[in-house]
Amino acid sequence: MSYLVKKLLLVSVLLSTFLAAGFESALQKQKFLSPDEAFQVTAVQKDTVIETKIILAEKIHIYEDSLIYRIISPSEVELAVTKPEAHDFDGDMVYEKEVVVTIPTEEIEAQVKGDYTLEIEFQGCSDSGICYQPIKKTFDFKGAELGVFDKISQLVKEGNTAKISEILVSESSIFILFLFFIFGLLLALTPCIFPMIPILSSIIVSQQGGKEKPSVSEAFFTSLVYVLSMALTYTAVGIIAGLVGADIQTAMQTPWVLTLFSALFVALAFSLFGYFELGLPASWQSKLTQVSDNAQGKGILGTAIMGLLSALIVGPCVAPPLGGAVLFISHTGDALLGGSALFVMSVGMGMPLLLVGLGAGKFMPKPGGWMTIVSQTFGVMMLGLAIFMLSRILPDSMTLILWALLFMGIAIYMGVFNPSSSTQGAKKLFQLLAMVFLLYGASLFIGGISGSTSIIRPFERFTQLSGNVANTAVLMSSEKGHRGYSVERLMKEVRASDKPVVVDFGKKSCTACTELEEITFPHPKVQEQLKHFTFIKIDLTDNTEADKALLKEYQLFGTPNIIFFDKNNSFLPEKSLTGFIPPEDFAKHLESIIQ
Repeated sequence: MSYLVKKLLLVSVLLSTFLAAGFESALQKQKFLSPDEAFQVTAVQKDTVIETKIILAEKIHIYEDSLIYRIISPSEVELAVTKPEAHDFDGDMVYEKEVVVTIPTEEIEAQVKGDYTLEIEFQGCSDSGICYQPIKKTFDFKGAELGVFDKISQLVKEGNTAKISEILVSESSIFILFLFFIFGLLLALTPCIFPMIPILSSIIVSQQGGKEKPSVSEAFFTSLVYVLSMALTYTAVGIIAGLVGADIQTAMQTPWVLTLFSALFVALAFSLFGYFELGLPASWQSKLTQVSDNAQGKGILGTAIMGLLSALIVGPCVAPPLGGAVLFISHTGDALLGGSALFVMSVGMGMPLLLVGLGAGKFMPKPGGWMTIVSQTFGVMMLGLAIFMLSRILPDSMTLILWALLFMGIAIYMGVFNPSSSTQGAKKLFQLLAMVFLLYGASLFIGGISGSTSIIRPFERFTQLSGNVANTAVLMSSEKGHRGYSVERLMKEVRASDKPVVVDFGKKSCTACTELEEITFPHPKVQEQLKHFTFIKIDLTDNTEADKALLKEYQLFGTPNIIFFDKNNSFLPEKSLTGFIPPEDFAKHLESIIQ
């Protein structure tokens, strides 16, 4: 019996050893290389060529038709390169061991100007049949020196404030001033400057009073005073922010300041409607008369004050050039160059306003019936600006109701319920426009009382379909309550993510922030890329000490600003963006981060 037991034990030991060896061998066979282990990709410039090399691990191959070489920045260009000869593998043409491709730099520089980014894309598999996801590797190279206009064309598209700041350090003063003037002209085409047009126009109209229409020189001078006042204010704000770190514009976005300024707009509106005439007290006017020539001094002083307040309160927009100049001043202390750049940029922003002055002096009708209509039109614009200001402190649904009342009031004033018997086409179109305003106002009113938040989509609460883009916008806007962040809280959430992180800094008084939420973030291409990220929205409306610390930590000025962290929780300052970004550009930017 003991002999039999020994035999069984020996057999069991041998069997266990055999099975263990078999399992170990099977486990070894199941071990696969990571993409970085399977494919080692390099690209090095050697004289007039770029030598790219892909070293493949043993029993790894890549498909010939998947191997693509392209330039992805500053523009996207697919390169026609000479590939080595591939060989057949189970009916597919593949490469093994090593793939070397050389690209003449002159071929690249003939298609793109300046520095560029090369992307190598391919897909590979192991001989055992397991395939990897498509792989993209990018490499940055210095290109030929850009000409002045090519350099300007490239820089105006730059959304990173740090790179704008570098320009102020490396370029000549003349080039910098010219570049920032171009920046200003481009900013003049954004919503930041639009609210100032009716303000300036109403000033010109109100100064005319019952006199003959102003001369071209008078109207232009009024516009020039307004623009210079605005420009000097922007310059001062930027210098103070750079040297001291104080954001005056944000400090002016308090409820009591916005309420007072909205009340001023309402008063201006009713004055333009003809209910009363706004004017300074008689004692003040007499003192101003002694200082200046008659009431002209009063007009100049009032215009200058309105330009200052408009820059501080109406249009607190932040764009990459403004943020770059502030960053430059804070790093170098050179307030002269940074301030000069900001002043020139502000004058560029004010060019449309100067054109308003020229147009008003030349084309404004003489006092009479037409002048009354013009004044009333600007009065409506003033009411719209008052609602625009109040939208920064009121709930979104309440703002929607105010817009609804304005549009319905306009329709009633236009006589929507008093149809004209005239058969003239112009009057019929006027009646149709009044009906459109009434219907739109009613839509906004229904949207407001139903809890809608968007003036563009007043029925969003009734059209929440799964997968609909509008729902994405609603979801994004519902994140507006993300206040109370600190550097510690942000980093805790960043470290908790196993994906790259997008951090959006915004606030309620920011027009470009609203554009991002309504236009960029809900876009299908952007939403597809955001699936690979953790999205964090931080609301800086309260402007607390913690909010200021966040901006200081990441060297940001104002809003909107978007920063990024990679999947290893490392901050990517070279990827930061400032201002409004079109959806297509933002989607490409997100894609460049996950590659």
